[in-house]
Amino acid sequence: MKTNLVTLLIVAGTLGGIVPCLAQAESPASPSGAKSAARTPPTSGPRIEFATQVFDFGKVSAGALVRHDFVFTNTGATLLEITDVRPGCGCTTAGTWDRQVKPGKTGVIPLQFNSANFDGKVTKSATVTCNDPGKSNLVLEITGTIWKPIEVSPPMVVFKASDDTQTNDTKVVRIVNHLDKPLTLSDLQCTNSAFKAELKTVKPGNEYELHITAVPPFTSHSINGLVSLKTSSPSVPTINVGAHVMVEQALMVTPTQITLPPGPLAAAMKRTIMIRNNGTNSLVLSDAAVNIPGAEVRVQETQPGRLINLAVSPPAGLQVKPARTRHVTPTPTRPTFARTNLPVSQPRPSAPPPATRSSPPPVRVATTRPQLPGGTGK
Repeated sequence: MKTNLVTLLIVAGTLGGIVPCLAQAESPASPSGAKSAARTPPTSGPRIEFATQVFDFGKVSAGALVRHDFVFTNTGATLLEITDVRPGCGCTTAGTWDRQVKPGKTGVIPLQFNSANFDGKVTKSATVTCNDPGKSNLVLEITGTIWKPIEVSPPMVVFKASDDTQTNDTKVVRIVNHLDKPLTLSDLQCTNSAFKAELKTVKPGNEYELHITAVPPFTSHSINGLVSLKTSSPSVPTINVGAHVMVEQALMVTPTQITLPPGPLAAAMKRTIMIRNNGTNSLVLSDAAVNIPGAEVRVQETQPGRLINLAVSPPAGLQVKPARTRHVTPTPTRPTFARTNLPVSQPRPSAPPPATRSSPPPVRVATTRPQLPGGTGK
């Protein structure tokens, strides 16, 4: 029994001495004064780090200017250069930014967003270009919600008319109050007698309809007007709604003439004339003719009653004589559209340059020095 106990003690002591040795062998000694934690190697080159690349301005009234300074730091080891800041649209502009930032220093890129003419959730961006090899192009964003205290939809009404038919046309503009207090509207005015305006109440204090009517006759092809209202809100004291009338020709022909290259034509060719009907009556061509010998004209109806193409094919060898008038004539079925002649012109072939006479090469005359008497001539 004693022998077994002594044996066990000897074995335990031996193992106890081996285990620390193995532990020391697996963990080599660290150099004197060195820390056990691994060091991060120093960063080479410039490095750009933004505090944030997205700015949420929350909720602002339409027309407010939103400005934010995007702060960045050069966490690299060499000079950081910001070469360009490109906003995504004209409503966002970049101010004067820090173009060069030393290692460990910070810089600022100011951006400004004009919220006029916007409504609801918006996100605008700008691209930053720099010499950071890992982030040469970064995107900064300005986001938020545009709130209109008084909603006017649409802010402008557009009327279309033709010179052959002009009738009254009315468009409706909705005015909705998003303020806490009731809204009253007054002093309705219009700057142009070509328009008439009438205000109707849908929900007192909250919703209105502005009926704007274009009244003929229209004396020009473009007419503009402005309808204005005064409100009871100090934040939006006046509401302005634009009105515009576009008067189009009942029949538009493009092009108005056909110009051919100088003749005689080396090969047959094709020219297309587009006839667009902007009037109220449907357009039908009963006939189309061309008074050029050997030429053809075909009628192609692209949109029935509205858009018709004439395919004119002049033949090879064509040479239009200046003394004779050539034209293409489409003939409508309705008397509303007059018969039209579309001229065909062809410049004269350019005259060849006059031949130049070649002059003979110059003749060289050899000169001799006179020989003095009794001399050698030298």
